[in-house]
Amino acid sequence: MTQTTLTRLFNLFPDGDDSRSAPRTGLQRLLILRTLVAGAGLSGALLFSAMSPLTMVWPPVILVLCGVLVSLVYGFWRVRHAKVIGHGELVFHLALDFIFATIVLAYSGGSSNPLISYLLVLLAVGATVLSSLAAHLFALLAIVIHTAFLIAGIVTDEHSQHMPNFQLHLVGMWVTFVVSAVLITTFVSRMSAAIRSRELTLAKARENELRNEQLVAIGSLAAGTAHALGTPLSTMSVLLSEPEALDQADLRLLREQVVRCKQSLDQLTRFYHQNDQHQQGRMRIIAFHEAIRDYVVNIHPAANIRFSLDDNCRESWIPADITIRHALINIIENAIRAAHTEVQVHYSLEHDGSRDMALIRVQDDGDGIPAEVMESKGEPFISSRNASMGLGIFLANSTLQRHGGRIEMFNLVQSGAQTLIHLPLAAAPEVNTTANGSSS
Repeated sequence: MTQTTLTRLFNLFPDGDDSRSAPRTGLQRLLILRTLVAGAGLSGALLFSAMSPLTMVWPPVILVLCGVLVSLVYGFWRVRHAKVIGHGELVFHLALDFIFATIVLAYSGGSSNPLISYLLVLLAVGATVLSSLAAHLFALLAIVIHTAFLIAGIVTDEHSQHMPNFQLHLVGMWVTFVVSAVLITTFVSRMSAAIRSRELTLAKARENELRNEQLVAIGSLAAGTAHALGTPLSTMSVLLSEPEALDQADLRLLREQVVRCKQSLDQLTRFYHQNDQHQQGRMRIIAFHEAIRDYVVNIHPAANIRFSLDDNCRESWIPADITIRHALINIIENAIRAAHTEVQVHYSLEHDGSRDMALIRVQDDGDGIPAEVMESKGEPFISSRNASMGLGIFLANSTLQRHGGRIEMFNLVQSGAQTLIHLPLAAAPEVNTTANGSSS
């Protein structure tokens, strides 16, 4: 029966299949822990009141239970409906648990109450979901609380008459508590940091694997282009087998097959191997803009897309890495799928600190970026579409970071979403002037 109840409680907020962020999952588990401890504590208090001759101080217990109930309702509502949950909210709820525990301990024995060890459980939870600094601050707070209760117990000397060595017992409990708090906070925080570091390493490995998959995709495009060339080349071969018998209809068909071959080759070379012919590894923004525009317009002819660029950025240079084009095309296609009527793509320049950067703005008038993507943007396998693995944002972010750039995503006040791509400019190619004044 207990196992079934726990299972139902955890199933209220599934955390494995809906791409929830780490703060949201941490808050969910903290609330479940609070529910279990409050239920067990209330059951123990009722049992104690029925079987023990001692009197239970009920007003503070009822006050704490009301506070716990309000915090649980609010917390579960936030887990269900809040768009973004940050680490500050985790700190707030963990501090609430410390407050609730302190009030109960103040009216039920202080440091002599074994419930004080529950603070160690809260420290373990905090060390796994909070930063090392926040976890150590909570550890210091727990030690201060226990020390205050210990000093109050020694000063009042309430147990010395029937238990002469009880103060020694309390001091021993305090020493054990302090050592446990330090060890838990230090080692659990380091283990959590090591796990996060390993996750970053795995993410980088996945990025390399996905980059290799991009190369495979390019190879697949080349194979598809070769297959597309097969039919027109076969037709041309048949027509040219007897050139003296060609008439006007045959020549027209021959020209059509040549156009088909040219279009297939243009699609392969223009969108995946296009670099500026004068400088390998970089290209002008105007050429980059034209390549992106031609590709998007050809692939999405029914979409309402408005391209624009400032005059001062036309002749600026950016890296000619094809993965940058992949990243921008993916972001534009996401905007096309989300837009109701129009997508805007604008190129401009900006100055960021000591370097000049290209700024590409992609804006749509759709419903905005989903909350789970806003919380986990840049992480792999985050998507609002069931049929997609959600690698686009992850690949785009990785590509821009590799070139020293970054991506910003946010929802607009009225409607729609906007993505800003910040990309450092590439150095302009050197101009070699010959003796007769010409340049190359």
